[in-house]
Amino acid sequence: MESKTPAAPKPVAKHPDFLTHLEAYLARRDGVDKLLKISRYAAKIVLASSALPETLTLTRRLRSFESSVGVSRKAFRLGKFVQDVNALRSTCPGSKQELLLSIVAYGGEGLYYFVEQFVWLAKTGLIDSNHSRNLARISAWCEFIGYIGSVSLKVRDLKGILEDEACLLSSIEIAKTRGISYVEEEGKLRKLKEKKLMKKLSVVQDVADGLMAMADIRDGKGRLSAPVLISSAGLLSAIISTQKNWLTC
Repeated sequence: MESKTPAAPKPVAKHPDFLTHLEAYLARRDGVDKLLKISRYAAKIVLASSALPETLTLTRRLRSFESSVGVSRKAFRLGKFVQDVNALRSTCPGSKQELLLSIVAYGGEGLYYFVEQFVWLAKTGLIDSNHSRNLARISAWCEFIGYIGSVSLKVRDLKGILEDEACLLSSIEIAKTRGISYVEEEGKLRKLKEKKLMKKLSVVQDVADGLMAMADIRDGKGRLSAPVLISSAGLLSAIISTQKNWLTC
């Protein structure tokens, strides 16, 4: 009788360690940009809260740091409008309304990134700084319009996710009643809940960024343009985006 060769153990998938993951994250343009965004808005919150005296050397250094990081971040937007052009090209809308919202979302964001290149050139002195104010206003309007489309699309996606979740829950209840296995459905439900959470966070991020764009349009005037509120919105947006980028890299 021939002896059976024992089956080779299946290789266990290894997750990258922290430093490898961090290297992959920092290799991304968005990864570095969002870290700069966190540091900038953290500094803005400290400055806006008046926690430090104006005469303190640290206060002046924080203002200089915040301003420099703001200009540095604009450099990361060079050519970024191309991703919105490609996203719009690859869109397969299911209705005219979805097509319109996609044009508003990707078109608005794409124009924002395109104009931001010239804002950066004005900030760095390559083109006349007298154009900086008007360019910033155009950029803010494009960004705000883009977020209106983006939030609308994501709310539609959320409704679809909630419908799928309800169907899965119904299937699980039927399976329990009939005494059959529902392991596959539970796995799908778990992934669907994770997707729903990320979509909700993405909506919160867009609302926070839209609030900042509106403050730029209104030149910091109005109740919703308070420095502490806007800085907090910026920090919240940066943290959410950092988490999303970390999970996908």
